[in-house]
Amino acid sequence: METFKLKNANGIEITVSDYGGTITSIRVPDKQGKIEDIVLGFDKEDWYKDNQWYLGGIIGRYANRIAEGEFVLDGRTYNLSCNSEPNHLHGGHIGFNKVYWNVEEIELEGAAGALKLRYQSRHMEEGYPGNLDVEVLYVLTNDNVFRMLFQATSDRKTIVNLSNHTTFNLSGNVKRDVLNHELWINANYFLPVNNDFIPYGVGKVEKSVFDFRDFKSIGQDLDKEDRQLKMCSGYDHCYVLDPSTKEDKPAAIVRDLESGRELVVYTNKPGIQFYSGNYLPRIKNDRDHILYPRSGFCLEPQFFPDSPNQTQFPTPVLCPGEVYQYHMTYRFM
Repeated sequence: METFKLKNANGIEITVSDYGGTITSIRVPDKQGKIEDIVLGFDKEDWYKDNQWYLGGIIGRYANRIAEGEFVLDGRTYNLSCNSEPNHLHGGHIGFNKVYWNVEEIELEGAAGALKLRYQSRHMEEGYPGNLDVEVLYVLTNDNVFRMLFQATSDRKTIVNLSNHTTFNLSGNVKRDVLNHELWINANYFLPVNNDFIPYGVGKVEKSVFDFRDFKSIGQDLDKEDRQLKMCSGYDHCYVLDPSTKEDKPAAIVRDLESGRELVVYTNKPGIQFYSGNYLPRIKNDRDHILYPRSGFCLEPQFFPDSPNQTQFPTPVLCPGEVYQYHMTYRFM
């Protein structure tokens, strides 16, 4: 496993591995100027090869679930590997987080540092049609902005939904859980799921535990009597981002008042998956940090789960000659 570092003038340092394109560390100062790691991860390659929690990895070809690992394109049924029975999850048994990427350090105007990652997913890999050429740019600026730009082309009609599964804890070095982190999401709707975690419609967040249109702590409503929360052991739901979400209007903001750190998320994807770390393992990693349920959270911009099978959702279909081009951007405050 080879690692690469991006650094800026303000002390922010991001470490990236060629295995899975994984973000293994993001070191950010707190309000006192103390620099600490704000993501969950490991230092050893073997830990990542057994990384069933997807910590920090690029997710593809399809982030989130596809019901029963099956979808239809132009009348033909494609059967994907079902690694989360009965569904296909995050690209299958060997998703993009479990392959080696070609990583190149590049210079970009206005960037403190940049990496170009490339991978070719071969035709029928994990059941997906088409040879998919993927390029991901990781760009850190001196304005404390970290951009991930995803681009892909295919020689056959296929489906694509790329994201990143970095798991955050703004307290620094996992000092405490994330339940007191305050969250805001720019969404009036979310996607309720069935017992197999597949969306079955669109629900309003208004007057529900899923309403984050005003800042509230992640833990505020976790113990309330709500079928969706009970079924998922917490939040693990996709939010339908408001159309006002643009380059200058964030999709989500998280802040930890004790450390003073704040994370702002921007994207041009239609949805964002909020995961409250319900199934994180109770282990001591090789950094002497203790990981446990609710010790981290994820905000993953993406197309909606099971979109290939639900025509009312935005389509993730990519045709030959087209370019898949989306971004997810973090600003550290």
